[in-house]
Amino acid sequence: MKTRALRPAQNPRLATAALAGVLAFTLAACGGSGPADTAPEDAADDSDAAADQENGGNEEGGEGGGDLSGNLEGAGATFPDPVFQDWAFEYGGNVEPGVSLNYQSIGSGGGIEQFLLDTVDYGSSERYLRDEDLEEAEEARNCEAIQFPVLFGAVTIAFGDEEMDGLVLDAETIAGIFQRDITTYDDPAIAELNPDRDLPDSEILPVHRSDGSGTTSVFTTYLEDAAENWELGSGTEVQWPAETIGGQGNEGVTAGIEQNAGGLGYINQAYALVNDLPTAAVVNEDGNAVEATLEATTEALEVLDIPEDFQFDVLGVGGDGFPIVGANWIFAYECGYDETTEEILKSYWSWATQSDEATELATELGYAPLGESLQGDVQDAIDRINSED
Repeated sequence: MKTRALRPAQNPRLATAALAGVLAFTLAACGGSGPADTAPEDAADDSDAAADQENGGNEEGGEGGGDLSGNLEGAGATFPDPVFQDWAFEYGGNVEPGVSLNYQSIGSGGGIEQFLLDTVDYGSSERYLRDEDLEEAEEARNCEAIQFPVLFGAVTIAFGDEEMDGLVLDAETIAGIFQRDITTYDDPAIAELNPDRDLPDSEILPVHRSDGSGTTSVFTTYLEDAAENWELGSGTEVQWPAETIGGQGNEGVTAGIEQNAGGLGYINQAYALVNDLPTAAVVNEDGNAVEATLEATTEALEVLDIPEDFQFDVLGVGGDGFPIVGANWIFAYECGYDETTEEILKSYWSWATQSDEATELATELGYAPLGESLQGDVQDAIDRINSED
């Protein structure tokens, strides 16, 4: 039986806001501390230590206690939006109440574009910046751009029909579905993978992203690597066949899956959890059919050899790992921020990547947090923000 997140209504943002409220209450009931300035004076040392731990121990930008005040503007991927909203709720509500966090989930392509145009304090994408992007950023700001991963998540194949839950698919059948070579659920290729199921002869209606999308990049990069029959290439945008449906963001694809008979699409696992959508088990490199769970996502990361520049893809997943997994990257600069923005950027992302509170919020939605060794490398990158000013 699958573990499902709470499902209040249809809007993922409303659902995760409600979930964040429940989790924040639970953390408080279990002894989670509020702003450090509410602690008794004779407990100041303990409070300071707890604040340092809560914010990742980042001496320069990670001290808590509610001392910061200001706004932080970010934009980009819809992939991490559920947990970003929960993080903002917790950080702005309890860790630094004077900070207002505004994240616009406009898609990974938009996040890269707005970052390079310098209209936001940070960008977000599940497609890392290529060398040409980094060169463009340096030319625009006269200092180096910084990118670092903050979490990992599965890209699930979700259905609108509960009867399809657990349907086994492999890379070739997924490729065939989205290329319209496979058009019904009882196609022989799908039946061969599901010999014990009575499959309907109903039409499959593929739903994909219509915007420039890092989720599309993760999905198509996987298919290009794993499916010999895949012909559409990879990237944030590809030319989808006719008789498919496009949706804006993970939210739009989720709606397209739910609202159309035979709907099937690729979305981040958190959206499937929040909306209680049935999902497929996908055959990985070792031939194992694996459903998207936190454990299966974490297992997929075991194959990773992450380089110092954080430019990597998650491919060739075997064992008990789910094979379609992506990371979310944050983009910032080594120069150009005022002192307040620098402090908030460092404090917030140190807390998000290093603290137990942020990790718990992420794992509740099926995201895999950074491993212990990767946490240190990411903190080093965060410490570089504004280091040239």
